[in-house]
Amino acid sequence: MSISLLQPVVVLVCWSLVMLLWMIGTRIPALKAAGIDLKGRRGGRPGGLDGILPDEIQWKAHNYIHLMEQPTLFYAIVLTLALLGAGDPFNVALAWGYALLRVAHSLVQATVNIIPIRLTLFALSSLCLIGLAARVAMTVFSG
Repeated sequence: MSISLLQPVVVLVCWSLVMLLWMIGTRIPALKAAGIDLKGRRGGRPGGLDGILPDEIQWKAHNYIHLMEQPTLFYAIVLTLALLGAGDPFNVALAWGYALLRVAHSLVQATVNIIPIRLTLFALSSLCLIGLAARVAMTVFSG
């Protein structure tokens, strides 16, 4: 098992929890300020509070949802590589690249939300993920 590959996984999981707390810490006061009482309310669809709560509040919720989407592929790929003992420096660098780029993406989306910057960070992290997927495929199907 390659522990060095697991470190960026743990960092991204912990970062996702930071985003969860940040979302809750900003959303609950915003709901109160908007006069929205949660008692007896039923859930809706994601983004249902868009246009009701300020965009700056919703950005954190949107980012938290994003952290529950594509990173699931990252977790599966990196855990597979770790189990296979494929923690060579290139795989570790790709894993760290992905995790750190996703943290940077979160910070941009949750604060200034400038689309070209977010898109660049997303594209770079996706390239890391594609590289990891190719590497795990080569490892699994090479013999």
